[in-house]
Amino acid sequence: MTTVTYIAAIAAYPAAIVNNRKTEFIMKTNVGGIDKVLRIVVGIALITMTALGMIGAWGWIGVVPLLTGIFSVCPAYTLLGMNTCPVKKNS
Repeated sequence: MTTVTYIAAIAAYPAAIVNNRKTEFIMKTNVGGIDKVLRIVVGIALITMTALGMIGAWGWIGVVPLLTGIFSVCPAYTLLGMNTCPVKKNS
């Protein structure tokens, strides 16, 4: 494993937490609002156009934005320290 791959593996989500012989995967949501809606719409559009033969097989990449929109987690956002979820206000 190269150093770059090793660093990327360490920084990647979900973060594994070992607790009493049980491994839990914690995924913090970092995709919200209009970002989430756009990801789902673009993902569905790319998959549909690929299935109908309007674009090439590269359109299956639409699965990525679709899943990141559905699960509200983007590993690239985690690596870049970005978050589009609304800030929770303490009352």
